[in-house]
Amino acid sequence: MIVIAHLSDTHIDSGQRSVERTQAVMNHLEDLPYDLDAVLVTGDIADHALPAEYERARRLLTSRHPVVICPGNHDERAAFRRHLLGQSGPGTGPGTAEPINQVHHAAGVVIALCDSSVLGKDEGFLEDETLAWLEDTLARAPSGVSVLVGFHHPPAPLHIPFVDGIRQFGAERLAAIADRHPNLAAFLCGHAHTSAATTFAGRPLLVAPGVVSTTRLPWEHRAHPEDHVHLDQPPALAFHVLDDEGRLTTHYRYVGNRSRGHRV
Repeated sequence: MIVIAHLSDTHIDSGQRSVERTQAVMNHLEDLPYDLDAVLVTGDIADHALPAEYERARRLLTSRHPVVICPGNHDERAAFRRHLLGQSGPGTGPGTAEPINQVHHAAGVVIALCDSSVLGKDEGFLEDETLAWLEDTLARAPSGVSVLVGFHHPPAPLHIPFVDGIRQFGAERLAAIADRHPNLAAFLCGHAHTSAATTFAGRPLLVAPGVVSTTRLPWEHRAHPEDHVHLDQPPALAFHVLDDEGRLTTHYRYVGNRSRGHRV
């Protein structure tokens, strides 16, 4: 059995709120009695893509479990590489535009995290370079091993108008790759700041809740922009469980913020 923690949208800034909420989630994972196969963080790590924000995030996201991270629309690739991933050399200078795609191999599963960020825009798109990398990763996966594909932006509508307007576009190209690779078991993403589950290209599309905040659904607010975000809900994460028969089960978990003296 493979167990993967999935969190998203930490939006680390110079304040304490985002730090405390992210720390609460990471403390929860560190206190687990068993080791996880991976911890995925699907984007919007820093709120303003500042070096100091990434350095804070790097300390916060350190774990005894393997951690794999991809960028979101609030992130900036060069700063992400240098200050969060700790990479230097070619590809880390100002204006560097190459997508940040990463693969993690665990026993019985391959996790491919794609960069769906678009410079200067909130919506997402997988560049040709990323799609070629993903197809190669799927082709190289060992026979009988499932591949989980993650990115920041959901490639299908979630029926939240604000989120759907800045989702991942050009998704038919991704669907075509999925059609060619039956070992692709599911898609994982963030961006929406709400727990959600739907399908895309005949696979589960599983959306992690936001760590920093929760999006109110259209039928939960009066349609004023200031009503879209709920700040009082505790931070949350998802656990994806892949069993020996290839069945994927997802559990969503609220995590109380210990620094404020409560747990849920």
